[in-house]
Amino acid sequence: MTKNPIFRGAATALVTPLNENGVDYVQLERLINWQIEQGIDALVIAGTTGEGSTLTDEEHRELFREAIKMIDGRVPAIAGTGSNDTAYAVDLTKCACELGYDGMLVVTPYYNKATQNGLIKMFTTIADASTKPLILYNVPSRTGVDIAPSTYAALADHPMIQAIKEASGNLSKVAETAHLVGDKLDIYSGNDDQIIPILSLGGSGVISVLSNPMPKVTSRMCHAFFEGKIEEARKLQLDLIPLINALFSEVNPIPVKAAMAAMGFCEDYLRLPLTPMEEAHKAKLLALMAEQNLI
Repeated sequence: MTKNPIFRGAATALVTPLNENGVDYVQLERLINWQIEQGIDALVIAGTTGEGSTLTDEEHRELFREAIKMIDGRVPAIAGTGSNDTAYAVDLTKCACELGYDGMLVVTPYYNKATQNGLIKMFTTIADASTKPLILYNVPSRTGVDIAPSTYAALADHPMIQAIKEASGNLSKVAETAHLVGDKLDIYSGNDDQIIPILSLGGSGVISVLSNPMPKVTSRMCHAFFEGKIEEARKLQLDLIPLINALFSEVNPIPVKAAMAAMGFCEDYLRLPLTPMEEAHKAKLLALMAEQNLI
């Protein structure tokens, strides 16, 4: 069974403009409109980069409500509904489905972790409760749990499990997963330095941090590859490696929040335990952004 992709190309894991009073919805609307004008293929709301884990439940739901109105069907909208509490992930997923999101990004449980059998049961429980497709999010460096290729294969036939965001960094594992799931699941890169490698294994795009400041170029990288313009895509990937590295020189989303603040889309404000970027790292990031004419 081939499932219709939620998107092809680049989806921005969007920063959430915050200040001491909460979410800045004026800035959020500016940012969403600019992303869409720049040609982004989809938007992810309240993911890791959007600081979903430090939003209150009320803020989380309000952000979902306001962002989907701002996006207004212009691009696919994906809600970050994962949690290490499966019941809460189900609740957030139902909320986002009712609001009209096109897909859910569901991370593995963090801190309490799970066995592979536990992951299968958790993702199945959330998918059974969802009316919209799920993207399973694997980021073991953050969560301490790694989805095995065989686990993806066990989940691939569920009608509401449609895709994978792979941020393990292990291309051998991505290749094995692609072999096992075939066309049953779309694979998105979760690492900006591995967009083209994952596309070369049959991937459908990237859920990106880089596309916060560079939506047009990140999308173009993917679509150049899809169009068979491999050298163009390869050059974009390699030319952007220094900036990508700077965007991950501290814990995400610390650097990208500094980047978007420098571009005037938000304050450089993060909630603890995240703290503003160290000045030496920030100076290097801003210099690389200036080279790309971003500031």
